Amino acid sequence: MGLTTQVEVLQFAKARSVWGIRLYSESARTILKSPISTLTANRVFLEDLWGQEALDWVEKLLIAQSVQERIEIVEQQFGQILATNEAPAPTLVYQSMQYIYEVKGNLSVTDLADKVNFSERHLRRAFELELGLSPKEMLGIVRFQSVLEELYSGDYFSLTDLALQHGYYDQSHFAGVFKRYYGLPLKRLTKQE
Repeated sequence: MGLTTQVEVLQFAKARSVWGIRLYSESARTILKSPISTLTANRVFLEDLWGQEALDWVEKLLIAQSVQERIEIVEQQFGQILATNEAPAPTLVYQSMQYIYEVKGNLSVTDLADKVNFSERHLRRAFELELGLSPKEMLGIVRFQSVLEELYSGDYFSLTDLALQHGYYDQSHFAGVFKRYYGLPLKRLTKQE
């Protein structure tokens, strides 16, 4: 599936084992052979992307006896894909994502557009075409991931300081974003301060 911008809880009729593969959004096109935006809001079977090659790969994954064996199959498949594809020239989205990661999402769209020397409008179009979401949304996702890293490391004085350090103007805004992306209220994961 494509990029998601909020938590999703999967419901199954019976117990099952599920695992997935996460790709860096700006590099996924090399593996998927199409932009992520084509997957937005859709669940796509691998065979829809890769045809018979995917069916063979899925068969190998289904008969694998362990998670480690599945990982080896995936690594081998991705290795073959990467070996047969030339590395594409860095795109505007790729270049933008490098800046976004560098500043941990703490950047405005205007400042990002200035960094990559394109208009905000052109930048928005490039993100929509490639990723299926806006640069503002991607900035928010990366900023939230940075918050999670610090939250789990315990390297912060207070939640208020953590929120302010990452550009959230108040703790209620921070709590709302946390629930949207993580699916649980912030206070369920931390001690009340």
